[in-house]
Amino acid sequence: MERLSSSLLPAWAAVALFTACTMPRGVPTARENKAGQAELGRRASGHEDPTAGRTYLSIRFEDLNWKKLEDWGEDSPEIAILRVDPKMQATQLLIRHPRAMHIRRHWHSANETHTILKGTYIFECDGKREELGPGSFNYLPSGMIHEAWTPDDGMFFITVDGAWDVNWVDGPPKRPEPRRKREAGR
Repeated sequence: MERLSSSLLPAWAAVALFTACTMPRGVPTARENKAGQAELGRRASGHEDPTAGRTYLSIRFEDLNWKKLEDWGEDSPEIAILRVDPKMQATQLLIRHPRAMHIRRHWHSANETHTILKGTYIFECDGKREELGPGSFNYLPSGMIHEAWTPDDGMFFITVDGAWDVNWVDGPPKRPEPRRKREAGR
């Protein structure tokens, strides 16, 4: 078996990170039905899932349908649902953060992977804190509590092998401080 060349690795890795962070208001939790989660994915992506009939799917970055996760104006993190499997509800999505923020402790009902595309993220899971930059990958088994700190202008790719949900341990993230206040404190 051939190994991926080191020049291809970041490009490949750009296709798998973080989240789990923020969810749009009204997003189903683990206790709600999978059909509702599939519908969320279809609505968030702006189109029905064309892979239901094993059809090829390709979406250009400039054509992604980004939705704000919170009503924080230009500071809002955004999500683009890329695909939701019609049978298993497995989901692929992107999240981008215009502002640095803390994603509080939470867990998911399905296994989750993160691949960092832009910026450096800090993850804490199972008592270990780790810094991950572009091309880095992690895997979190279902039910594992984790949290993260996002950079300004960061983006990551998430895969989930079931319906994507977020179960907050200490409540959802809080709005980042206004830039002027943060910068004055430095």
